[in-house]
Amino acid sequence: MSPDGSASTQTRYLAAAQTALRIAVGLTYFSHGAQKLLGWFGGMGPNGGTAEIMSRFGAAGIIESVAGAGIAMGLLTRPLAFLASGEMAVAYFWMHLGRSGEAWWWRNHGELAMIYSFVWLLYAAWGAGPFSVDAWLKARRSRT
Repeated sequence: MSPDGSASTQTRYLAAAQTALRIAVGLTYFSHGAQKLLGWFGGMGPNGGTAEIMSRFGAAGIIESVAGAGIAMGLLTRPLAFLASGEMAVAYFWMHLGRSGEAWWWRNHGELAMIYSFVWLLYAAWGAGPFSVDAWLKARRSRT
């Protein structure tokens, strides 16, 4: 640590920022799943409906709801983030690029799927951070 305390300050702010990002993005991701599965937050489509569970949108809604809630809490963050990253990569290539034929996100409107994919890939590698259920469970296991 440097004499001005910058190393500990940087570490503290990094942990807080990692947690804030995980919670904010996890909750927004959850909201997309809840739209598809439960019709919350305006639902799907112009009439605010829900997706059929056994459809691709139903599968997406399940992944988004479960992964979003788990990641926001910091529970099973690495595997859920890896799954969610893959789902968003598939959404980008299948839905955005596939439907439009345009590779660029500003043309195919896939920027949100692309950003989610990379943020979840980061959390799959990074983990939930110190302020999470995962960290609490790890500390609890190490005490026993």
